[in-house]
Amino acid sequence: MKNWAGNVEYSTDDIRHPTTTEEVSRIVAAVDAGAGQIKALGSRHSFSTIADSVGTLIALDRLDIEPSLQFGDDGAAVSVRVGAGSTYAQVGAYLAEHDLALPNLASLPHISVAGAIQTGTHGSGVRNGSLASSVVALEIVRASGQVEIVREHDQDFAACVVGLGAVGIVTAVTLRVQPHFQISQYVHEGLSWTAALANWAAIMASGYSVSVFTTFRGENTHQVWSKRRLDVDGPELDLAALGATEAMVALHPLPGVTAESVTGQLREPGPWNERLAHFRSEFQPSHGEEIQSEYLIPAEHAVAAITALRVIGDRIAPLLHISELRSVAADTAWLSPSYARDSLAIHFTWKPMTDEILAVLPLIEHTLEPFAPRPHWGKVSTMSPAGLRRAYPRLDDFAAHLSRVDPDARFQNAYLKRVLPHD
Repeated sequence: MKNWAGNVEYSTDDIRHPTTTEEVSRIVAAVDAGAGQIKALGSRHSFSTIADSVGTLIALDRLDIEPSLQFGDDGAAVSVRVGAGSTYAQVGAYLAEHDLALPNLASLPHISVAGAIQTGTHGSGVRNGSLASSVVALEIVRASGQVEIVREHDQDFAACVVGLGAVGIVTAVTLRVQPHFQISQYVHEGLSWTAALANWAAIMASGYSVSVFTTFRGENTHQVWSKRRLDVDGPELDLAALGATEAMVALHPLPGVTAESVTGQLREPGPWNERLAHFRSEFQPSHGEEIQSEYLIPAEHAVAAITALRVIGDRIAPLLHISELRSVAADTAWLSPSYARDSLAIHFTWKPMTDEILAVLPLIEHTLEPFAPRPHWGKVSTMSPAGLRRAYPRLDDFAAHLSRVDPDARFQNAYLKRVLPHD
């Protein structure tokens, strides 16, 4: 079996599809200590080998855990418990039916809740943290087979919430909710880099969620996607006054691709779960035949980092479908790429050209090195273990945590053994 994009072929044929948490516990407990690796498998949207195993893969897509709301003392819903393998599209539809919402979504609603959280996946917005920042509690099957609930105020929570699948098998997640809201989405084309960089902070803060698409080549950006929340956003930034042209037809971010798969644009208001993601859940998202990389840097270095990447744009552009630039607010998860710092996320959607991508990534990482880049765990990078240790200041603490909760390394694999410190 392969991952969603086909660039990773899993190293085992032992793939289980448990339907209950109890069944997950039995599978984990039955594996002898040190005898094999056990990894969870969500929507298979990771482009790295973080979810690979030579032992057993526990697919979470058939867990029979119905969404359930939790209520505060005033009778209002405060959170929702969902199965770890649930997709954000499924959770979003359930919450919308109950006039509730999550604060944000990633570009794709197709991804599983636990998989997205465990790898530090995010959406966009200067006020919006990663998807992990909405987590209230995790239910984790530990190496013993016992189920442990880790809550947001527990000492171990910051180590577990973005846990790389290494702290155990997450079977259920409780997410903080808020009242339902609507989003109006629109797209501008042709904004010059001169205007974009001169007004970068204002552009990123001009909507609830803002994305700038580019190839890093040429004098203009490709597209600016603005998602404005109708109940909280202030005055609109006039991108036309900066030289951009508002699109009068719906657009896909990839040149030459029809817009049938994208969420509603043209300023037509719609529910949060049908606007915050870029793509509709009933369609194949993005391009499909692709590989992804992403690096997060401190937000204050955004203009300098973009300028540096434009210098090597001729090396990057021939391999790209498109690149996306987004803002992510700081959070507290140790291994979140936006841990303790507001960030610019620099995302690359590559053509399926593995050798060429692996050849250019060291150049990108070297170019971004002055800005302290942190690679996304679920995407392809070539950063060394020493580089990851510099990028993630709590990586040693995380490794120490794993030695306590998984002393026999049942939930590790070749990827984790390569990237984690081993002093």
